[in-house]
Parts: sequence; structure tokens; C-alpha cells
Amino acid sequence: MARKPADQSVSRDDIIHAAADVLRDNGYDATTMKDIASRVNLTAASLYHHFKNKDFLLLAVLEIGLGRAIEQIQPIVDSDQCASAKLREMIASHICDVTDNPAVGAAMVFEIKALMNANSAGRDLEDQDEFDQRRKAFFAHRDYFEKLFRDTIKEGIHAGEFRPVDAAIVAKAMLGAHNWVGVWYKAGGRLSGMEIAKIMTDTFLAALRVDNDE
Repeated sequence: MARKPADQSVSRDDIIHAAADVLRDNGYDATTMKDIASRVNLTAASLYHHFKNKDFLLLAVLEIGLGRAIEQIQPIVDSDQCASAKLREMIASHICDVTDNPAVGAAMVFEIKALMNANSAGRDLEDQDEFDQRRKAFFAHRDYFEKLFRDTIKEGIHAGEFRPVDAAIVAKAMLGAHNWVGVWYKAGGRLSGMEIAKIMTDTFLAALRVDNDE
């Protein structure tokens, strides 16, 4: 099949999800723009009309995953539910999002270091400034997302719903476990995303119950 020329319409989301798949298969260092282009039937040259380089494409993968997660979690946090009900729904929402998009979840595990280490090689000053600003914003949003879980855990502790724990450490452990699902989850496997989410929500909520502090 002929590759699509640069002026033919191509979905940005399709490119980003193809990049996530290739990153999961190959890892950041071994992935090339040509690999990603071939997944969406583009030439590598055409792909550069959509993304300036591999670093910008990696950043887009992580941005879209984090942005979607915050969009889904924020209304739960803002609801009038008790902390335990919020946390249960937050965990389930995040895990189901990861099982719906496992390659993006895997990128959150394996490619954060690549994003942190991305340097200015091959970029002009304007591109570098844009990349640095977006990277800084991404990490600020990631910290905010973690804060939503941390604050909900603290809310549950203050309300007497959860036993006293280090909310920062528990939130990090919780989100690490969620993202890791993207590494091992297989669509059509023994359990659905919702079934995995129920097991994990039951486990985390049981660990936080006040009667576990006896």
C-alpha cells in the first residue's frame, strides 16, 4: 500500500497512539520516527509535518494520557461523596483508562526518564523553549494529579474513614500500581479492565480501613 503524502489528512490522535504502541514495543532509544510513521502508513518525512521530532512525539503521548486522566478524575474529586467513595471511583477510573490505553500507561512507567533526559540536540532555540515549557507543564500537571489522590487520602484520614498513613507514599504506590497495569494487561485476557479495577480498589480500600490499625 502506498504511503500517504504530507498533505493528506492524518489524525493526530492516531499518530500519538501509534507512537505509544511503538514505544511499548521498542523502547524510546530504539524507536525511530520511521517506525512510528509506518504504523499510520506515512512516510517519515510526512510525520515531521505533524511533530518536530521524537521528543515532541513522546511528550505528546504523555500529555494526552495525563490530560485524559485528570479530566476523568477531577469531577470525582469535586463531588460531594465521602472520601472512601471518591477514592474507590478514582482508582477504578484510572485503572480502566489504563486498560483502555495500555501503551500510554506503559509509557508513564518506562518513558518518564527519557522525557526528563531529552536534550537540545537537533533543536533550534525556539523549539527548545517550547519543549522546555511543555515539559515543565507536564510535570506540574503530573504533580497535581498525584495531589488529587494524596488529598483524598488525607481527607479520609481526617474524616476517620482511613487509618493514619503517609498519604504521599501511599498515593505514589497507588499510582505506580495503576500505571504498571499498562505493562502486563492484555486485552481479551483472563480479566477485563473493570474486573482488575475492582480487585485493586478492594485491595487498596481494605488496606486503608481504620480497623487495619489495630
